[in-house]
Amino acid sequence: MSFPKKHKSFFSFVDAGVKLVKASDADALLVLMEKQTDWARLRRKSVNQVLIIATHDDAIHAAATEADIHSIHLEIPEASVQNQLTQAVLASVASEKVKPGSTVVAIYSGFDTEDIDTISVLKLTERLGRLTARDLRKLETKVPLDTLKAVVDLAVAIGREGREGKPVGTMFIVGDHRKVLDESRPAGFDLVKGYTRKERNIFDGKVREGIKEIAQLDGMFIISSDGTVEGSSRIIDTSPVEITMTKGLGSRHFSGAAISKNTKAIAVIVSQTNGTVRIFQNGEVVLRIEPLQRAMKWKDLDSDHPDTD
Repeated sequence: MSFPKKHKSFFSFVDAGVKLVKASDADALLVLMEKQTDWARLRRKSVNQVLIIATHDDAIHAAATEADIHSIHLEIPEASVQNQLTQAVLASVASEKVKPGSTVVAIYSGFDTEDIDTISVLKLTERLGRLTARDLRKLETKVPLDTLKAVVDLAVAIGREGREGKPVGTMFIVGDHRKVLDESRPAGFDLVKGYTRKERNIFDGKVREGIKEIAQLDGMFIISSDGTVEGSSRIIDTSPVEITMTKGLGSRHFSGAAISKNTKAIAVIVSQTNGTVRIFQNGEVVLRIEPLQRAMKWKDLDSDHPDTD
């Protein structure tokens, strides 16, 4: 494959990025990629460095992965460069390629959308707080980590994006789905009914986009441990429980807390007020996540601020 002369400038930035990694004692080189490249050459130039590619392009993602370079697939092509960088570093920490507190050198198209033109040094302590996969591993549940991460990522996307310019609040109940189905009832038409298990698995991008549309309707989603959507638009109908809840949280959070208390499921709830995502287990908030566009952080629970739904 041949590349245009402009491609030489890309590798000039890579060279500069590698030098800056060494000079700043950074932990990784992150590249926001919009075009194909000479992947073998890129690997040679970044030898002995942690190299991370982030892209919204399926072909670039596949090519980087095939070249044995860690690649992050960005979910929102139209997002600002700042949000793309934030999503990329969040995913890097979640996948444990870098640690919270690390320094990352990023090269990307900051001004010209066609070519790499900017180098930045990112201090992840300023952007990430304590977001790691270990936070999810601390949950004592039989739900696989990949399923939990997929549901949390989807919930955060809904909290950040809303739908058609409007905020959206919703709830996902993950694991112990048979008991959850028994302790809930339909709120209306179940829009996933009649589809095969493969056609309603949240690891499929089309299914995630469909869920974002359905999330505007009343009710919750029930997700099995393997990521299959077992029900949508359902209302929790479980036995009352004694719960201590942060002042200001509404019925959606109380219902999610209750079902997590009465079953072995985990409730992931998106606040319509501000897009905040809370994860409940055994009737209590165990994690709180802020939307990406506000420097999403997994906060300590004592910094939990109330909202109204």
